[in-house]
Amino acid sequence: MSASGSSINTAHVTQSSPAIENAIDRSAPNFTAAAEKDETTYFDTNPKPAELEEFSRIAEEFVNLHCSHQRRVVLVTSGGTTVPLENQTVRFIDNFSAGTRGATSAEYFLEAGYAVIFLHRQFSLLPYSRHYSHSTNCFLDFLAEAPTDGSRHTIVAREEYTAKMISVLRKYKHAKREKLLLLLPFTTITSYLFLLRELAMKMRPLGGKALFYLAAAVSDFFVPRERMAEHKIQSGEFAEKDGEMEFINPAGPGSGKKLIIDLDPVPKFLKRLVESWAPEGMIVSFKLETDPKLLIKKCTMALKRYSHHLVIGNLLQHRKYEVVFVDQESTSWLRLPQNAEEETNGGKLPGKQNLEIEALIVPEVVRRHGAMIWHVVAATRSSIGGLPD
Repeated sequence: MSASGSSINTAHVTQSSPAIENAIDRSAPNFTAAAEKDETTYFDTNPKPAELEEFSRIAEEFVNLHCSHQRRVVLVTSGGTTVPLENQTVRFIDNFSAGTRGATSAEYFLEAGYAVIFLHRQFSLLPYSRHYSHSTNCFLDFLAEAPTDGSRHTIVAREEYTAKMISVLRKYKHAKREKLLLLLPFTTITSYLFLLRELAMKMRPLGGKALFYLAAAVSDFFVPRERMAEHKIQSGEFAEKDGEMEFINPAGPGSGKKLIIDLDPVPKFLKRLVESWAPEGMIVSFKLETDPKLLIKKCTMALKRYSHHLVIGNLLQHRKYEVVFVDQESTSWLRLPQNAEEETNGGKLPGKQNLEIEALIVPEVVRRHGAMIWHVVAATRSSIGGLPD
């Protein structure tokens, strides 16, 4: 794959077999933060999602409601983005993410008193329902028929699951009743970026009470629309013969041509989020790596490049029980107790609580957000001759 975006047509097929070491264009420069002109170019040349205006209206109402209550609002992004290979999409490149981090974190933010805008990949995990969807157990396994009188049948939760289900149900009902949770789905990288920008701008009235918790797995590469195939990319060639389309496969069955896709880097809009879209909010990003030697270095590089507030780093193999917080001044690790690692990797241990790393992550983010708000208030009062309470 080339990051240069110039030499190979998107749907170009070839019989060649490029060496693996040449699959990435090492001569391409490192990703740089997107500038204003990059923003203009990207959003002018890609179609906005059909639901953008509706989601914008709903989000504005949500933000105004919680502004009136002086409540903090967090935008949690969750799940992976897709990169379509055709305009009429059949094939696409997907980013690995079930949305566990985002869905779990959203619940803890709600418990901390935040209202949550949950921008999630369609069909990924959702707050509260995550306990019963995408499960190794079929949802029906949680249910049973209750004893009945006459011909009437009743379905109930099985006794061993009742306590947890009641707790989850009550929290979900409370969030829904108080209008504390707004669910907005995306699918493609383009729809994600359009919605992120729009939501950030709608959250401006919150000022410092806005928090951005960017846990989505966002694609680094995409196919520009002008190079995208219109219809499904075929595995062979067709030609018209006697008024009909005929498949041409001269080498025999199983010899379809190889597909080489030329991808461009997705503009890095985090800098635009910091400087333009949400200049007063606190912005937290995530960094996932597989090489321990690179993790903190990459987190530090991201902070320097985008000038936001916090990077939460994790290794793929340990992401469920330890993370590292990297800000402009310090690096600190959060880890679950040793037995939690065993629970995560080998199932729940008898008599042990099923711990989640998000139970540590979110309170620490909330604490830092509160400190940031306090410092802004203190600076404002100091500038007019007053002192913070």
